[in-house]
Amino acid sequence: MPKLSIRTAAAASAFGLAAAAGGSIAAALPAHAASTSTPIKHVVVIFGENVSFDHYFATYPKAANTPGEKVQGTGAAASSFTAAPNTPKDINTLANANLLAPNNPNSVQPSRLTPGQAVTCDQDHEYTAEQKAFNGGLMDKFVENTSTDTCKAPMYSSPGLTMDYYDGNTVTGLWNYAQHFAMSDNSFSDTFGPSTPGALNLVSGQTHGVTSIDALTGKQTATPDSYTVKSPNAQGVGTLTEDPDPAFDDCSDNSRNGKPYALAAMSGKNVGDLLNEKNVSWGWFQGGFTPNGTKNIAGTDYAQCTTAHANIVGASRTDYNPHHEPFQYYASTANPHHLAPANEAEIGHNGQANHQYDLTDFDKVVNSDNMPAVSFLKAPNYQDGHAAYSDPIDEQKFVVEQVNAIQKSKNWDSTAIVLAYDDSDGWYDHVATKVLNASNDPTADAAICTDAAKAGTPILGGYVDRCGPGPRQPLLVVSPYAKSNFVDHTVTQQSSILRFIEDNWGLGRLGDGSFDAIAGSLGNLFDFTHARRDGLILDPANGAVVQAAYCSGNDGLHLGQGGSCQ
Repeated sequence: MPKLSIRTAAAASAFGLAAAAGGSIAAALPAHAASTSTPIKHVVVIFGENVSFDHYFATYPKAANTPGEKVQGTGAAASSFTAAPNTPKDINTLANANLLAPNNPNSVQPSRLTPGQAVTCDQDHEYTAEQKAFNGGLMDKFVENTSTDTCKAPMYSSPGLTMDYYDGNTVTGLWNYAQHFAMSDNSFSDTFGPSTPGALNLVSGQTHGVTSIDALTGKQTATPDSYTVKSPNAQGVGTLTEDPDPAFDDCSDNSRNGKPYALAAMSGKNVGDLLNEKNVSWGWFQGGFTPNGTKNIAGTDYAQCTTAHANIVGASRTDYNPHHEPFQYYASTANPHHLAPANEAEIGHNGQANHQYDLTDFDKVVNSDNMPAVSFLKAPNYQDGHAAYSDPIDEQKFVVEQVNAIQKSKNWDSTAIVLAYDDSDGWYDHVATKVLNASNDPTADAAICTDAAKAGTPILGGYVDRCGPGPRQPLLVVSPYAKSNFVDHTVTQQSSILRFIEDNWGLGRLGDGSFDAIAGSLGNLFDFTHARRDGLILDPANGAVVQAAYCSGNDGLHLGQGGSCQ
């Protein structure tokens, strides 16, 4: 496709005014605007797993810096962190809300997790459990509803574990990105619940439209599977609130080697369909997507995705996770057999891979003219940050390596990297936002959602079991156009990322009750009138700053003369 041009300074000014007012990008621009409505020609979404805002930023920007602390599984000294003097003070953290011990209303007080406690138990993050933890917005029933306090060593466990949090000595890289670029303290999941709803909301703003599929026959089940489909209609179509594997993926159901659980197929459109309609290049890149052979099961050859890696404490996990790959739920955007692109030129474009790739394919194009306009990056399981099988140290290595590579590439000067998460894992967070989409399913919804329905909050599309926004999560933007050391308080959600992509490339809305219609704008995280020359290269091992004075040029970042950007 032709190289997209940067829009005019006048359009940039118009966007800035609209964003500050909470308006959409498209509404701010004249009809003759260029191919993108901002200078951003590449969006890269690094989509992590299972983190609430307080779990990573409860005391930001103050870290304990306790002498002698070691990072679990490495024997290395923990990183120290000292905030810049101009760091914003009005950040809605647990510390600023005066909800650290002994002042928290939950039955167990919050405690700091050290770098030596990086691998922990996985918390309960079910749709209903998280609603009950909110207790109508009082945010004081997490221990009773989402805390998982015991698990096998070397995973760390403790009573009321859900309340605990890391600081800048463990999640050092994210704290450094927040210092140098922009972050939100008011961004939420679209709905309550686990990973798959979050992934689907990222790409479609929609979890309704699911049917259950027999894993062996590929046909819709005679009756809707209760785990896969909630509140089905007469045709067996309902809402997804759990983590069923996708129907259009050979590697679902443990690469078809496990018990044949029902699979999930989604109807409707996603952002990939919209990008294809506009001939905008895009791709989802996930660790472990490349199969390591095939296996014949009941006369059918299925790709096998069984490569594995170990996390920092030596626990091995299969790299590829089908229920983290949202485009495989849609027939239109799936690559069922995990076919590789025919060549590098196909990456981002139509072809046998159908826009679904291994992470190694992104490495091939990140520093080329063929880098897709829109890229979604998903780490292999051991590096995705999910409690129990991953951890913030392994996650940090993945995130920093990806961000460093993008910053050093020729495409950095027109790129926005969004760091976001699929769900909260049930980790405690003290902030609830106003319910924007209610639900009144008597079998699944708690008071925070049913009370909103009674008060007249709409149920978009009439589809229940999509109550939200849910828990608060981290969201950061790393870009030459990101504001510096800035904290945005605009209410946003996962589908705000979807909306930004839609507006930037003029894709329109998905409709049918998609959350893209109500999602807040990411615009206040950016300054599109002034491109920054500086970047930030971090050490993947510990998230520490390698050299802050990296300067932007048409060949990516390079070290500034005399240690500064001229």
